Amino acid sequence: MPNRPRTPLALAVPALLAVALLLLPLAGILARTEWGEIGTHLSRPGTVEALKLSLVVSFWALGLSLLLGVPLAWLLARVPFRGKAFVRSLVLLPMVLPPTVGGVALLLAFGRRGLLGPWLEDTFGIILPFHTSGAVLSATFVAMPFLVISLEGALAGLRPRYEETAASLGASPLRVFGTVTLPMVAPGLLAGAALTWARALGEFGATITFAGNLPGTTQTLPLEVYLLLQDDPEAATSVSLLLLVIAMTVLVALRGRFAAAPRSGRAAPGTPGAADVPGDPAGAGVGAVPLPDTAPAPDPAPAPEPEAAGRWALHAEVDGFVRLVLDAEPGTTIAVVGPNGAGKTTLLRALLGLTPRAHAALSLGDTDVTALPPHRRQVAWVPQDGALFPHLTALANTAYGLRARGVPRAEARHTARMWLDRLGVGALAERRPAQLSGGQAQRVALARALAARPRLLLLDEPLAALDQTTRAQVRHALRGHLAGFGGVCLIVTHDPVEAVSLADRVLVLEDGRALQDASPAEVTRHPRSPWVARMLGRNAWPGTATGDGLALADGGTLVAAEPLPAGAAALAVIPPEAVAVHRERPGGSPRNVWPGTVREITASGSRLRVLVTSDRVPPLVAEITPQAAADLGLADGTPVWTGVKATEVTVVPL
Repeated sequence: MPNRPRTPLALAVPALLAVALLLLPLAGILARTEWGEIGTHLSRPGTVEALKLSLVVSFWALGLSLLLGVPLAWLLARVPFRGKAFVRSLVLLPMVLPPTVGGVALLLAFGRRGLLGPWLEDTFGIILPFHTSGAVLSATFVAMPFLVISLEGALAGLRPRYEETAASLGASPLRVFGTVTLPMVAPGLLAGAALTWARALGEFGATITFAGNLPGTTQTLPLEVYLLLQDDPEAATSVSLLLLVIAMTVLVALRGRFAAAPRSGRAAPGTPGAADVPGDPAGAGVGAVPLPDTAPAPDPAPAPEPEAAGRWALHAEVDGFVRLVLDAEPGTTIAVVGPNGAGKTTLLRALLGLTPRAHAALSLGDTDVTALPPHRRQVAWVPQDGALFPHLTALANTAYGLRARGVPRAEARHTARMWLDRLGVGALAERRPAQLSGGQAQRVALARALAARPRLLLLDEPLAALDQTTRAQVRHALRGHLAGFGGVCLIVTHDPVEAVSLADRVLVLEDGRALQDASPAEVTRHPRSPWVARMLGRNAWPGTATGDGLALADGGTLVAAEPLPAGAAALAVIPPEAVAVHRERPGGSPRNVWPGTVREITASGSRLRVLVTSDRVPPLVAEITPQAAADLGLADGTPVWTGVKATEVTVVPL
């Protein structure tokens, strides 16, 4: 057994004393209970009547707390507004306020001489003090904070991406709240509801101050205990034990989940909920049909549904952090690339109407959707992780957008199953997201977006989380479906293969501005961004054009066969395969020769990429064969010479 660190006595002793302080009063109740008389004590008419009243009051208080507290928790967790800290303090106030002071406050607000009491009595004939409704109001006042705090914590832990994805599929805010938000925070909601009910059941101070102590009307079980202490202490102990058992039962049932985190879409392998059944690497689960990621996807059928066979051009004028004008014909796929922070995701969210950082004046076909909320724009979004709703099956996930737009259940499920079949995951229709592998989940997410019949499809790095084999299969299926898509598709990607193979155009962003918008072939031949050139595997050196080439920004010069006009800001692009590596200074034709040192050698397919640093020029990557590297004896730290012919250097304006 491994040695455990010793607990310092200075911490252990106070901790044990704290446990004793909490435990001894409970032990006192157990020790003083007359176990032989407990049945008699609890069956007394007054006790039974008080118990029934306590149950009525606590359940009404729970219902009122749910009706008012759930929207309040959502407001605090999701909506930014001035005074939020003050509202949260108001929520916490009943938890730190002496209960009798709370009762006095209720009396001064709702009593016959309070702020609202006379108006309630004159207008509606409602008198709250010394009435059962007053006991309900008192219990709600002190117990509702437990629900709000627990649920707000759960909502804060729920990524808004699920709700935003549901909105992009056509679900209204109320539908999103009822079908996505609440099911995903159900553990936190149930924990808060249980604590609220238990606190309402045990409420005493505010009730006796505001509602009085009237048998059969406001005399709840805690008030009964207070009266029994004066006349029959043994019976009071028995009733106290009953309340103690109820409270402990609630706490044990919760097992400490007072602010349970929302369920995530996928379970980690080997954890409860993950389908790591032996012999089922795809996570099929018991009784499911295995479909590993390596299974070839069937050829997609690109023909769209008859009712979805529209054609929608795109016109967007975006301002804010991202500033650009974007036009595209129906059926166009645009790859959006750029470094981190360039504004790629912000552009997508602006088109969705989900960010204050940028605003998009957006037209799809002949319809201006700028003023429409996200759920009415018919713009579907697939975030990087897919954001499948964890409480729904793959089939229900795929049918979600159709159901949100009013399609009958049977028709929606039929269409959803068709799309799952097209993407090769029809056999997984009844699985939940936690039972899907990464590739399977991504296909379901794509099927869900396509089934929703969008006019604009936004994919935020949809294949980034997949392995190379699965990525190739999903890319093949996606390419087939995009060929028959009647709208415009924007794909954010960092993968040059995706940009070249899926897109008709490549939009290069940097600092929220469009640097280049051209065909993949043009961007590949003449990248106008150092980042894009490096993404494509090329060396990219910025500088200023000279009469014979480029004056590099970091020092040094570069000779090019076709230089630009002198003084222009430019970018020199050098393919790695055009860089020659030598152990001695080369002679002959290269006009660009520099000494350097090998700093890194990495494999790239069947070739090696060699990073060479120099004090004369920026770092340079060469691509050579393994045999050439062996012949040269290359290793980290090896001194070498690199050479590039002037005809191999492409200089493009910036």
